[in-house]
Amino acid sequence: MIFQTPIMALLLVAGLAALTALWAGGFAVTVLRRWDLTDMGARQLRMERMTELVSTLFAAVMLAELAALLLFVFNADRMSSLFVGAMCAVGTLNVNDYGFPALYLKIGVFFAAVIWLILDRADRLGRDYPLTRVKYAALLAITPLILADGAVELSYFLDMQTDVITSCCSKLFTPNNPNLANQMAGVGEAQALWLLGLTALIALATGIAALIRKRGYGLYALASALVFGMGLTAIVATISLYIYENPNHHCPFCILKPEYGYVGYALYVPLFLATAAGLGAGALSPFQKRASLAGPLPGLMRRLLIWSMAGFASFGIVCLIVIWRSHLILFG
Repeated sequence: MIFQTPIMALLLVAGLAALTALWAGGFAVTVLRRWDLTDMGARQLRMERMTELVSTLFAAVMLAELAALLLFVFNADRMSSLFVGAMCAVGTLNVNDYGFPALYLKIGVFFAAVIWLILDRADRLGRDYPLTRVKYAALLAITPLILADGAVELSYFLDMQTDVITSCCSKLFTPNNPNLANQMAGVGEAQALWLLGLTALIALATGIAALIRKRGYGLYALASALVFGMGLTAIVATISLYIYENPNHHCPFCILKPEYGYVGYALYVPLFLATAAGLGAGALSPFQKRASLAGPLPGLMRRLLIWSMAGFASFGIVCLIVIWRSHLILFG
């Protein structure tokens, strides 16, 4: 099982990420203790050269982690045919106790990686690398998450047993399962759409206000997180019903299958990227007053915010198209 190409690729990325994070984490401690641009000595010069190498390697690993989330979900859906009772990725993730924790950790690493990459980009915009300490402190904070992701992912793949009868989405999204998935499915169809629309309006208002006033990016980041949560809830509670044209099928993973035109990717990719860009803009907002960033940073934050709003708009358009094209009538 573990020697399948996608699994080996995922474990390779997780292993490289863990090793790079440990090495970079050790260097980050040195940076936090001794980084001093006013020091013209040989030690500071070596440290500046090392920061370039460490930042480049860590950025490459983080980019690989972004792709790994997509591959992890795709592989889970692809492997569903190997397990008795599995019809989609839900069955594969339910094959042991590590499946869903591995997915949640992958999502956490995805957002952490995007925010770190944005910090790295902003740091390179300043002539004196003003965010070096900040991004290495963030690297230290991300390291435990990367290690946990690698450990849980390895446990998940090692513990896969093809003779286990697993349960799939038809069991997970039922009233007998008092968990988050059932709570999301239990939200009323109209209520989920209204809440999604309300949070989208809040994001739109805070985004426009931030663009005009050049402040308030933190509020937009919070609004982005709200849209992300309500977007996932709306997919489970309402949008998936229109895609399947079945009022009882709430699975958020079956929509990734070819029989549904891979429409799930058209929903999830803009939603995740828009949320990450919004959070990134918020993460940069405390550093607007750094002297060397006063010129370039507002432009970067503005672009992130616009990309984020465009991503949410794309997600909303796909939702509307799905509802418009469906033969299912939920209201009226």
